[in-house]
Amino acid sequence: MTDTPATLYEVLAAALARDFADGEVGFTGLLTGQAAAIFGTAVPIVAMELARLTHAPNLTLLLAGCYHNPDFSQLDAMPDSEHDALLRDLPAEAQTYDYPGQWVLKRGDISFGFSSAVQVDVAGNINSVCIGEHDRPKVRLVGPILQPEHMTLFRREYIMMPHHDRRNFVEKVDYVSGVGYPGGLEGRRELGLDWGGPELVVTPKCIFDFDKVRGRIRVRSIHPGVTHEEVRDSTGFDVGDLTSVPETQLPTAEELRLIRERIDPRQLLLPRSH
Repeated sequence: MTDTPATLYEVLAAALARDFADGEVGFTGLLTGQAAAIFGTAVPIVAMELARLTHAPNLTLLLAGCYHNPDFSQLDAMPDSEHDALLRDLPAEAQTYDYPGQWVLKRGDISFGFSSAVQVDVAGNINSVCIGEHDRPKVRLVGPILQPEHMTLFRREYIMMPHHDRRNFVEKVDYVSGVGYPGGLEGRRELGLDWGGPELVVTPKCIFDFDKVRGRIRVRSIHPGVTHEEVRDSTGFDVGDLTSVPETQLPTAEELRLIRERIDPRQLLLPRSH
């Protein structure tokens, strides 16, 4: 099962899994639309499950806040809503009818979550509300969908971007639906935010992280097969000198085996035809 090269999705899942620690609590929702669903739901699920099977056995995966560590290998098809009967009947360590339940968001009990957006800017602000002026937008988008809470109450946030184009990565978002690091960590403190904010931005071309003191995004790694020029040409702000930026680490043979045999044996989460 591991004799074929890792797909992009598997590379991203393994990269994320290494960022999680034992005992943490991770939250993801159930996004719709193929590209958004894979980046915003499937890759995070596989990443958390991979962490649980390797270095973080006590990590808690919260799907939609209701399903605690469900057994995704038992799925025959991907559900299209967070309260689908497929999820309701899926074996899990626990299910709750309310969210956040025993976790207190204002206390920072959720270690990390995942968001997707249409725009990300140099400060890590995200936008899922509108393109253009808010009162007279060119395009009205889906809305903030809990992004304000994710970017302020969770301990950290992973921004999953299924597309990497200049219109997605801009100098300044048209509307702030989730706050990053305007003015850096000091700027967040001035807003009354003592923790939280984006940790990584994951795209089909690279992974960004942040100089949190300066409040500036930067390229952490570039995926295998992607050139520096592709990253520059696809990004609407200056990405700086990329000569020392490493390549995104590939999954190990054991990580691939776990993904393909234990976590997603039916390829319902991560299609390998990509």
